[in-house]
Amino acid sequence: MNIDTNQRKILLAVDGSDRALNMVRYIAKVEPFHKMHVVLFHVFSSVPDSYWDLEKDPIGSQTVRKIRSWEIQQEKYIRQFIQQINQFLVKAGFPSNSIEVRIQKRNEGIARDIIQEALNGYEAVVVRRRGSAGLRGIILGGVAAKLLEKLAFIPMMMIGNKPPGDKLLLAFDGSDNATRAVDFVGSLLGGHNYKVRLLHVIRGKENKRRIQQTNYAPKEHTQATKKAIEHAIEKAKAKLIESGFKPHNVSYRIITGAFSRAGAIAQEARQGGYGTIVLGRRGLSRLQEFFIGRVTNKVIHLARDRSVWVVR
Repeated sequence: MNIDTNQRKILLAVDGSDRALNMVRYIAKVEPFHKMHVVLFHVFSSVPDSYWDLEKDPIGSQTVRKIRSWEIQQEKYIRQFIQQINQFLVKAGFPSNSIEVRIQKRNEGIARDIIQEALNGYEAVVVRRRGSAGLRGIILGGVAAKLLEKLAFIPMMMIGNKPPGDKLLLAFDGSDNATRAVDFVGSLLGGHNYKVRLLHVIRGKENKRRIQQTNYAPKEHTQATKKAIEHAIEKAKAKLIESGFKPHNVSYRIITGAFSRAGAIAQEARQGGYGTIVLGRRGLSRLQEFFIGRVTNKVIHLARDRSVWVVR
């Protein structure tokens, strides 16, 4: 295979599930990915070496034969599955020489092995959003949760059931990570006919009980925050337009008086028909130290059928 070393590349963590197929369908519908080098990456969980000690035991030898047969069938299945994905991507318009298959045996753990591979110059890591524990012994839902926690140096895309469509919802709070999310969306989708809405959510005094009032911003603060964020959003809009977005395809909305930031983001995605939500890993609160990882986790939970991109 002739690989263009200057070509941007993405890592697709595939596990042999129907949700992994859905993830690939999502990628195939996002035009800019067609120009990238796609690596189909699978960490194969073979049977631990300690099991082979059973061969020394006459009673355990039959069990070992079954385990060996299972392992052979599993590896055969995953190779056929990835070949199916490869063919699907080629039919969808991806150049055959831009698709690479990498299957490796589990080393330190599935999540850690994916993180180690992600160090090799990828634009993003793509995983299925969640899954079941029963499918071939691999719980990629759990792997995705570990990646969300540990994969802090590269954007991570968690793919849901909804198709991507032509528009994204970008949660924006003016923080460095939110700005990098704007840069990432601009570099990936700029020059294509995509729409993006910048969304900022300000919590308000929805609960009148004194014990909870400190969790919400007073009216004066809300007005000041709204004015400040409007300036930051205008700069973000300018960046997106400069990266190739058409001016009429970039919009923004500021929600005030929200009880929950994550709830407001998920609701906006549902009502606006956004298949993809983009978030920064860390954001800003009133004290300039709000950890948006908490909001991200809530959005992932609430917007279950949407894809969520988490940008470091």
